[in-house]
Amino acid sequence: MALLGVVLVLAGLVGLCYTGFATLTSMFLFGWLLLIGGVIGLVQAVQARKSNYFWLAVIVAAINIAAGFVILRRPEASAEALTMFAALFFLIGGVFRLAGALVVRGAHFGLTLVQGAFGVLLGILVLWSWPGSSQYVIGAFFSLALLFDGLSLIALGMGARRILGLVKDEEPEGTVVGGAADPGAATPAPGTSDQERSNN
Repeated sequence: MALLGVVLVLAGLVGLCYTGFATLTSMFLFGWLLLIGGVIGLVQAVQARKSNYFWLAVIVAAINIAAGFVILRRPEASAEALTMFAALFFLIGGVFRLAGALVVRGAHFGLTLVQGAFGVLLGILVLWSWPGSSQYVIGAFFSLALLFDGLSLIALGMGARRILGLVKDEEPEGTVVGGAADPGAATPAPGTSDQERSNN
């Protein structure tokens, strides 16, 4: 687990250094996932063609297949559209967070206010430099996701190793390999003579 985390951290760092390459890589991965998922969904819909949701499953699978083809054929244009969607998502989400924080004024008022302001600022920055921002925004997000996932896997792996070490340290004493010794047998005290041992 920790080794996989190290690989993900290295991949995330490389992606942050080459965000353009990371953007194209993530778009190709996204396109192939949509295409393969659409084909699998279409096969499952045909197998369950007697169900009430047959045509709905076919339509969803066809949309996934078409979207996968479009992304694989035009990854740059798809990255621009996805960047626009992400910017609008951050902007609208930030506005709703700000409005909710000002209206509700709950226990986490300050944190919600900061999150809303950050979302609005991020959405404005991405939209301000669009479509040029589409060359690095998706790659940067994808690389950051790999980086944080790798760090969490490393932490989980180290924690599991520490727990296993504690379990091994707390194994019961008196156990001999091969089962030759009796754990309940009494051990003679130091300095006991052979005659006293035989009497015992």
